[in-house]
Amino acid sequence: MRIGLGLAAVGRPGYINLGRDRDLPPERSVAALRARSHELLDAAYEAGVRYVDVARSYGRAEEFLAGWLPGHDDVVVGSKWGYTYTAGWRVDADVHEAKDHSPATFERQLAESRALLGGRLSLYQIHSVTPESPALTDRTLHRLLAGLAATGVTVGLSVSGPRQAAAIRTALRVEVDGEPLFRSVQATWNLLERSAGPALAEAHADGRRVIVKEAMANGRLAARDASALAAALAQPFADVVLSGAATVAQLRSNLRALGTAPDLRDDAERPDEYWRTRSSLAWS
Repeated sequence: MRIGLGLAAVGRPGYINLGRDRDLPPERSVAALRARSHELLDAAYEAGVRYVDVARSYGRAEEFLAGWLPGHDDVVVGSKWGYTYTAGWRVDADVHEAKDHSPATFERQLAESRALLGGRLSLYQIHSVTPESPALTDRTLHRLLAGLAATGVTVGLSVSGPRQAAAIRTALRVEVDGEPLFRSVQATWNLLERSAGPALAEAHADGRRVIVKEAMANGRLAARDASALAAALAQPFADVVLSGAATVAQLRSNLRALGTAPDLRDDAERPDEYWRTRSSLAWS
């Protein structure tokens, strides 16, 4: 199935998806969100979803997934490093995550991910790369990532911000010993933010796996639901499109995108406008 499940919305009590006050239980304890994560994973697996996306900064998402994985041997796991969760399980924290793309952070977070996911870690991505990120130029980091790739783990990156296309194109040129380093690219593409499309098409044509995130624009496209997700699925470059559902009802509605005509009305925003709006969304 081309739809995957992302656990960003249920791995921690605070996130920027709209409507979380309605979607999550009033008590956002570790136990409550573990139960919600497992409920979503069960429903997704039953429906045929076989790719799950987590990250070190998604609170306890890796831990929740690790507890569910036994008995689900055909599920492919992708995680991300580069942000550290700092909110201390609070919704009202001043800072929810801290970004650091240094080699030291990679080594620390890889050890943390492996401690939870072990050999189930299939894809490891640098989290939210922008054109200015040292991750695109740090040769020491590139050697470490190539070492990880040599163990059989796919090395990739996710990108964010109004210059996603520039970050993708720079990443496509990164090589170690004459071999492309980044074999997978994860980017935001939705009806409001389409600017990464041409670069993602180039990545796909070059044999890189393309994963689309935030197809629902952090809840801004909720009213268009399945047709908005279908629009992302209709893009020739999209290998996997993530559902960020926080409830089983949302997940089932998202999965209807597989048989729904795509909504392709031309109402895209300028990238700087879109990302400015996204940055203004409150953690809730």
